[in-house]
Amino acid sequence: MAVFKNHEVFKEVIVGFFNLLGDTPQVADRLLASKMVIRFIYSDPDLAVVVDCSGDKMDVRPDDMDTKVIVEMSMKADIAHKFWFGKVNLTMALTRRQMVAKGPVPKILKLLPAIKPSYAMYPKYLDDNGYAQYNIH
Repeated sequence: MAVFKNHEVFKEVIVGFFNLLGDTPQVADRLLASKMVIRFIYSDPDLAVVVDCSGDKMDVRPDDMDTKVIVEMSMKADIAHKFWFGKVNLTMALTRRQMVAKGPVPKILKLLPAIKPSYAMYPKYLDDNGYAQYNIH
């Protein structure tokens, strides 16, 4: 059974979290330095989100299928949820095809140190924003 029962809740959670990362200089500065534009394609529930780090500020755009991106990452919403807890190894997930990357994978892997602080931020974000029921303890 999927963690997120519907598109709206998952969209609120993931877009809100990406926006939090964009407002956290410790993470955002390193992502912005990468100039990456990534589209995340989630399933179960379905959602597409572009995270554009090519400007001066991270721009998070849900439901954007038009922007030309450098990397496209596809995965089930549950895999993304576990990833943000630090419970999914990106390299292993790519190898097992739990995540599918289109684009330069080495550039994706270089972003891992930049997002490492987010693993501690995600459970706190869920608790602080009324999503405690989705927390993995």
